[in-house]
Amino acid sequence: MTIGVLFGGPTPEHDISILTGLQALRELSLTSRDVRGLYWTKTGAFVSVDSDVEASAFVEGVPKGAGELTLRVGESGGFYSVGARLGRDRPLDLEVIVLATHGGPGEDGTLQGTLDLAGLNYTGPSVAGAALGMDKWSFGALMVQAGVPSLPRWLLSAETTSLPIDGPFILKPRYGGSSIGIDVVPDLATARARLTSNPHFANGCVVEPFRDDLTDVQIAIRTYPTLDLSAIERPLRRSPGAEILNYRDKYVAGEGMVAAPRELPAVLPGTQSDDVRRYASAVASLCAVRGVARLDFLANDDELYVNEINTIPGSLAKYLFVDPPLAFATLLRDLLSEARERPAHRYSAAGADGSVLRSAGSIAAKLA
Repeated sequence: MTIGVLFGGPTPEHDISILTGLQALRELSLTSRDVRGLYWTKTGAFVSVDSDVEASAFVEGVPKGAGELTLRVGESGGFYSVGARLGRDRPLDLEVIVLATHGGPGEDGTLQGTLDLAGLNYTGPSVAGAALGMDKWSFGALMVQAGVPSLPRWLLSAETTSLPIDGPFILKPRYGGSSIGIDVVPDLATARARLTSNPHFANGCVVEPFRDDLTDVQIAIRTYPTLDLSAIERPLRRSPGAEILNYRDKYVAGEGMVAAPRELPAVLPGTQSDDVRRYASAVASLCAVRGVARLDFLANDDELYVNEINTIPGSLAKYLFVDPPLAFATLLRDLLSEARERPAHRYSAAGADGSVLRSAGSIAAKLA
């Protein structure tokens, strides 16, 4: 059977998803497995690509030689290779799909739900885990409810006339990645103006206090064969004086986050390393983490706050597992094993035995 690697999609993180997908595709092909690249275009179409394709082939869109695919749900669900004019569509015999889909419908539960309906095994978060991780408002509320330290977070709309604190503020798309669409503003009036000028806020915006004394700290979580935490990382900003760790800091270096500047392992004060690991273990349980995720913190010498979770991190966070070292091939092998042995979901009609229907009487009577 074939291993599929799915990447791309109609999301602002489309290009980064391609880089992650191609890394996984190339690594799996080195193990002599039967591997198929499944490219999700910006317009939502699916095509198959060769395992040795390069990133440059996607600059203008669909690479040359790609084969058209369809994704079907139901009893005969799965990916199908579209036949010629008189040919029949043929199902791809996919054992597991490695998801390298960052942001948008590839990481908010949309794709996961579709794959569940198609009966396909896949790596990464379940529908519920993906949806929670993508919703900054719900994730933050859960952290507060569970007693996990987190900065206060409020929903911002055109009707918001006051906030409990004064600016400056940091604005984030309610549903989005960790760096795209982020704005730092001095006051509420500017924040409200950004709602109409920043397209990433169209589906919602959260506002937090902007703390320039806090810097980023990150750790990766993987859940198979047992819960395992990576080394702790302190990402560094490429632009001195930058207000936040931005998209360029993370991704513009040829290999995504693999080549971004960092302190790894990070040297943290006091018991902060222990605290990071303790909170990461708690979040793994609270958010039903599956596969590999990256948990982002904000910290200074005296304070530590959980910021957000990335349920399908760039490069699948392979660069964080350095203490002890973990080969990318091993990380992928464990992801595949988890997908086979612990499917994200299987629907069941148990209990729908017809007894309610037999005793229901006529529909017309219920409408009377």
